[in-house]
Amino acid sequence: MSSIFKWEAKPFFDMVTRRQTLQAISTTALPALAGCTTDILDSGKSQTRYTLNIEPIEVSPVEHALFDPDDDALFGNPAQTALAAILPDGRHTTYGYEPLPDDAYVEYEGSYYQTTNLVTGRKQMERTLIRAEPLPDKADVPNDAILVDELNRPAARVVKILHSNAVTGGEGNSAELLREDAYVLRRPVERESRLATGELDGRIVTMTDGGNWAYRLHVTHKRITETAHTTLAIEVANSHSQFRDVVFGSRIDVELTPENLSADVRNLLEDAVRRETYEETVPLPETFEALLTALGLKAVDTAVTGKLLWYDGELYRCALYVNDSS
Repeated sequence: MSSIFKWEAKPFFDMVTRRQTLQAISTTALPALAGCTTDILDSGKSQTRYTLNIEPIEVSPVEHALFDPDDDALFGNPAQTALAAILPDGRHTTYGYEPLPDDAYVEYEGSYYQTTNLVTGRKQMERTLIRAEPLPDKADVPNDAILVDELNRPAARVVKILHSNAVTGGEGNSAELLREDAYVLRRPVERESRLATGELDGRIVTMTDGGNWAYRLHVTHKRITETAHTTLAIEVANSHSQFRDVVFGSRIDVELTPENLSADVRNLLEDAVRRETYEETVPLPETFEALLTALGLKAVDTAVTGKLLWYDGELYRCALYVNDSS
């Protein structure tokens, strides 16, 4: 658009009359301005953008597939306790929660197992329930209110879950963790926390050091019916090579080799691997569409994450996001 203002005025007036000049300007500038106007209008339209992320995973597929609980007291310790009980052929039952992820792969003395969780009944038992009553405004926050981050992790996590449920009106993901707006203390470290002792009953906890999002905690004890979850381990392989086949059959979403791809698709994939993030807007180039098809992502409407790609002897995690942007 700016090119129409760059012509030299003096030579032009030496060659033509003023009327001719105006005619020339009108016939030359209007189409250019029309094009600029179209560009400006088009620039305000939303475009559908495809963002492809390909992140390298610096371990082998077998290492990546194996579940190895950490030393975290809240989740790691129950998982370690369960594994010690079920490997190689035992059973472990918990009430109201599953200590291990379903279908996790674990190794024991050279053999490989997959965990599974089964519901094996129900049981009446006494539990501690925690509720959070929102305070109407900061004026009601006393000086001895506790900042949530001053609590240890098990107690702070419970308060944050209750806060999330309150601000979403019970429509958020945290609602799945609650029983009628109350959090039930089930895991061992939760049942030993300050919440379980009743020390925090009636105390006020704030989500920020400025006193915003304040709640009065209520601790009650009640007999409730808990679901029994029994965890088992099923042997799936008795050697590393056999387990590698299990992993590729169950966890690797796409296997590609350079020879599988046309030269232009191969070059685009390797460029995306180098960048780790690659973007295109609609209409998509044919080569990019072909790459999405090869990756099994062509039918994605909004987003998909966590897809595992094995390409040319390396493991990658893929994600595709489809967004409208102006």
